[in-house]
Amino acid sequence: MRKRFPIWLSILRDTSSVRQLLVTGRAFSLLSFSSTLFFVVLGVAGMVHQQSSQSPIHSMKGFAASVSSGLFGDMLEMEMPSFESSLESESLTGKDISVFLMRTLTNINPNDPSSMLAGELPGMGGDDSFLIRRGLGTDTDVGPQDHSPVYDPLEGLGEEEGTQVPTEPIAEGPENGGELKGEITKGSKEGQGSTPANKNSKVVFIYHSHNRESWYPEIDKESKDASSSKKNITMLGKRLAKKLQEEGVGTIHSDTDYPSKIKGFRYELSYKYSMKTVKEAIASSKDLKFFFDLHRDSQKRKYTTIDIDGKSYAQVYFVIGNKNPNWKENEAFATKIHKALEKKYPGISRGIWGKNTGNAEYNQSLATDSALIEIGGIENTLEESYRTVDALAEVVSEIYFEAKKVSGKE
Repeated sequence: MRKRFPIWLSILRDTSSVRQLLVTGRAFSLLSFSSTLFFVVLGVAGMVHQQSSQSPIHSMKGFAASVSSGLFGDMLEMEMPSFESSLESESLTGKDISVFLMRTLTNINPNDPSSMLAGELPGMGGDDSFLIRRGLGTDTDVGPQDHSPVYDPLEGLGEEEGTQVPTEPIAEGPENGGELKGEITKGSKEGQGSTPANKNSKVVFIYHSHNRESWYPEIDKESKDASSSKKNITMLGKRLAKKLQEEGVGTIHSDTDYPSKIKGFRYELSYKYSMKTVKEAIASSKDLKFFFDLHRDSQKRKYTTIDIDGKSYAQVYFVIGNKNPNWKENEAFATKIHKALEKKYPGISRGIWGKNTGNAEYNQSLATDSALIEIGGIENTLEESYRTVDALAEVVSEIYFEAKKVSGKE
């Protein structure tokens, strides 16, 4: 027994060593896995932080679209006893909560089945808009809608007047009755009129990336698409420029007809064409500060119209491109106009919407005080749109002069 004892002892010792090795190996594996997981989580967190600094996170999309202004008011009252909200409170329903959770976790909007395919099929997410700031006239279930024209944009070129773009800007003056005409209109020249605008430099630039957007009530009812080379969104731009001039705000308006001016015109490159227009304007007029790209929505009348004091107005909304790294500055600018409109014309604004798919930059990186403004929809009338343009001119001029007053440059 004495001779065999060392053998068994050796075996036991060997077994114990194996066990220790196994335990050590497991501990090492666990430690390695934990370290790897830690650095992966750290890396993902860094990516999320970087992304969140440039565009709203998915949870904010769902939250903004689910929570009413009244609830926000109640939240402020809880923190600020002296604050009293005049908005009616609305509680979150089970549907609101489920939509919020779904959009937070998956970025899929249950109210929009196409969002399930948007991440996999190119082009499906082109109209994936999300609400950044709502207004009294905002329907959170109905966002902006943009469609490419189904017609040939060059069809009928040269058959009607006004399709050829002049090579030189035409300035407004008494000789043309004060009408804003030409590719780029700079308003009254010094000494040609008596409006207050003569004393101001040109600070507002208005243009149209989709310059042929029109309205069914104003064109041929048999048309397949609400687009026209005669009656289109440039008319609203001219109206806005004229009204701003009357308010004393120097304005330049570009009514460039890109389908006729650009050889080999491609609709999907519209913002590339208009970017060149904006850059040329900035180079030619150093005082330009406000930039507005005017459009009309593709939604139907019931989603784009509101009655205010017995008159119907085409509603507006603002689009912010979140691919622009400085989008928050553009959103702040749009918010000023949005709030001013809501104060004077409650319900006229459908809110501020963001986009991070498609173009999602909209030339807004060229200037902080730049906004894409959609006025009305395909079924609104020109008269309704003009009323809204007049309201827009009123608040924009007030914002401009208030900024001058604050800066001391008045």
